[in-house]
Amino acid sequence: MSEPVKVCVTGAAGQIAYSLLYSIAKGDVFGSDQPIILTLLDIAPMEGVLNGVVMELMDCAMPLLKEVIPTCDEKVAFKDIDAAFLVGAMPRREGMERKDLLAANIKIFKSQGGALDTVAKKTVKVVVVGNPANTNALICSKYAPSIPKENFSCLTRLDQNRAQAQIAARLGIPNSAVSNVIIWGNHSSTQFPDVRHAKAIVNGKTVPVPEAVKDDNYLKNEFLTTVQKRGGEVIKARKLSSAMSAAKATADHMRDWWFGTQGDNWVSMGVFSTGAYGIPEGIMYSYPVRIANKQWKIVEGLEINDFAREKMDLTAKELCEERAMAEEICNQ
Repeated sequence: MSEPVKVCVTGAAGQIAYSLLYSIAKGDVFGSDQPIILTLLDIAPMEGVLNGVVMELMDCAMPLLKEVIPTCDEKVAFKDIDAAFLVGAMPRREGMERKDLLAANIKIFKSQGGALDTVAKKTVKVVVVGNPANTNALICSKYAPSIPKENFSCLTRLDQNRAQAQIAARLGIPNSAVSNVIIWGNHSSTQFPDVRHAKAIVNGKTVPVPEAVKDDNYLKNEFLTTVQKRGGEVIKARKLSSAMSAAKATADHMRDWWFGTQGDNWVSMGVFSTGAYGIPEGIMYSYPVRIANKQWKIVEGLEINDFAREKMDLTAKELCEERAMAEEICNQ
């Protein structure tokens, strides 16, 4: 067997981690023959629950899991890690303004960025799941200047999976028969789920999704709002936020980053904007990317119509506002 990959999951006593840890330890993310060392980070009040998670991981008796290190110390958790899943964040509470949420989370991700910078491998791959994910990832990277910006990303794969599943259900085909759905922008209600360049296999033939759906009004209205508001609908139904689906999407995100995308297919990831498609530089924006050798590259040359341009700019504007708020808080 190869040398173990050392992986950290933060918020490890929480709901998303409860599903995610099993997937990682079983081999769904880093490979079915890749040994794993897991470090589990959470806050001190959750230490008892964290110990229970450690017991369960031990009781699963998974052959790939070589060691589990529970801790409340960021520097212990991030020491020499190869990959980080930053799941833990302050949740939005009733009556809390977006700026309040940002302020609470900036403190967390500023600290974690500094710890990553000090003790993690410079090749570490970091995916931020805790919301507001895009701006949390931006702040985390800012305070880890010795780690390349390209090594930080945020999760929009959950939105991609939701959009893909909606199209598959609409067409009555398997989820695997839909590909190249794009999520542009922020992991928020301003995100733009775009299927104009997506493909579907219908009756054995690959066709553009708009041609298969044959309902432009649906794609520009009900489809968009269903995907944009899906997280809220889950909360309304479960009385809890998305956990199983978020864990699955997080595993998908890192697996593709680790092993690469296939052929002409792409996936959506929140990555640093360098100005592609006219998006302002220096925000963490979800783009379609192809991945090879653990390096992502934004898909270029896609035609953007007026409808898409408006939606893409709207979500970019929100991210610029979040960045300005975050910078103001950091400078206080």
